[in-house]
Amino acid sequence: MTILTLARRKAAALLSSPPSQNPFINNSKVAYYVSSRNMTSDSSENDVIVIGGGPGGYVAAIKAAQMGLKTTCIEKRGSLGGTCLNVGCIPSKALLHSSHMYHEAKHSFASHGVKFSNVEIDLPAMMAQKDKAVSGLTKGIEGLLKKNKVNYVKGWGKFLSPSEVSVDTIDGGNTVVKGKNIIVATGSDVKSLPGITIDEKRIVSSTGALALSEIPKKLIVIGAGYIGLEMGSVWCRLGSEVTVVEFAPDIVPTMDSEVRKQFQRSLEKQKMKFKLKTKVVSVDSSGDSVKLTLEPAEGGEQFILEADVVLVSAGRIPFTEGLQLEKIGVETDKGGRILVNERFATNVPGVYAIGDVIPGPMLAHKAEEDGVACVEYLAGKEGHVDYDMVPGVVYTHPEVAYVGKTEEQVKALGVAYRVGKFPFLANSRAKAIDDAEGIVKILAEKETDKILGVHIMAPNAGELIHEAAIALQYGASSEDIARTCHAHPTMSEAVKEAAMATYDKAIHI
Repeated sequence: MTILTLARRKAAALLSSPPSQNPFINNSKVAYYVSSRNMTSDSSENDVIVIGGGPGGYVAAIKAAQMGLKTTCIEKRGSLGGTCLNVGCIPSKALLHSSHMYHEAKHSFASHGVKFSNVEIDLPAMMAQKDKAVSGLTKGIEGLLKKNKVNYVKGWGKFLSPSEVSVDTIDGGNTVVKGKNIIVATGSDVKSLPGITIDEKRIVSSTGALALSEIPKKLIVIGAGYIGLEMGSVWCRLGSEVTVVEFAPDIVPTMDSEVRKQFQRSLEKQKMKFKLKTKVVSVDSSGDSVKLTLEPAEGGEQFILEADVVLVSAGRIPFTEGLQLEKIGVETDKGGRILVNERFATNVPGVYAIGDVIPGPMLAHKAEEDGVACVEYLAGKEGHVDYDMVPGVVYTHPEVAYVGKTEEQVKALGVAYRVGKFPFLANSRAKAIDDAEGIVKILAEKETDKILGVHIMAPNAGELIHEAAIALQYGASSEDIARTCHAHPTMSEAVKEAAMATYDKAIHI
């Protein structure tokens, strides 16, 4: 069955169902401009209230307004964009780019004929550039809400009932916002570890790691996931001695194992150190340095590592604090995630949830898709999100991006498959710019040649992966990509060659 046919059938079923069964979901934090410091109430009822102004929430609010629904967005931070824009995706990418520029200037420019006597780091200027990017984008989102006539309330929202949200506004007042449908899009928070107190100075979360006032001589990163590796990469490039401590036997467990091994070797060449299968027993910050007591994950002799700064990056948890979900009876799982159906509806009629507060990948782009689909369902249309087709990207250098199944997952499914690979060492554009570390790996079903997964390690893998994402979404074969003309010379030719290697043979290797 094609995607289009499936969508038509779902739409027909949805349009024949009663309005009460058309769920609407949004993953942002709602906020209003309220001048009064006393209790007020908005007597006019909204079609949609979104609690949370992050990627899921503000996107859902804008989409709802575009569909003619009266919409209010409530955001406690007073700055739109959520964790992603304010203290996550955007500032980290700014620092990743700035630190990469410094690293290139120091280590690579001379080989390209660009020489100068000295290269210095101006950390305050680097941080100012990051802050400027964040400020400009948050203001841009606020402008989009205004353009689309979304009512924006700045404050902390909590449920009074399934149709009422009390907002403690950031100016000290309180207002009650009423709505037919309420979408919880409050995102996620840093996962803490027992016995470790984050002070955002010497023991930091990703938030603190984005705002260090000086470059630490030694940095220990607890956790070898996306965030830990990216932030470790930033400070490693700037001169820190970085050690990554991970309880699991591998870095980034969602990554294809073959690509993961190449990726780890690449990071080790950049002088990042790894202590895998290692447990953090305790952290002592009482002295001049922070001391971590560690031991093998399976038990054994303890040892101590010292650092100037420790980054706790052990994952994230749904953020639902203060929402009073229990007051209206919203069900959650053991991990605190809000349980929803395929249309993002909770067990409480009129209440929905999207993004990081529900099961699924904790990624900004997944939250955005949730927000759009939820609102489309709410408006009586057909929404669509396929969590198996959500791409993942680690924004180090080289980047690693992937979509679909890993080879391990395909094997576990018992599917007969083919593998095609192509190294960037054989890609003319990569060789021309002297940045040829990496590989493209494609997995396809043996009988039908349907693509099952694509994994890319390359300088701009995060951009290259979307050709694969579209291919998987439309059920393409590796031959479909191989027979599509790609411009020369480009990095994307490596994807074409890997596709050729999957169904037949590559040309340039």
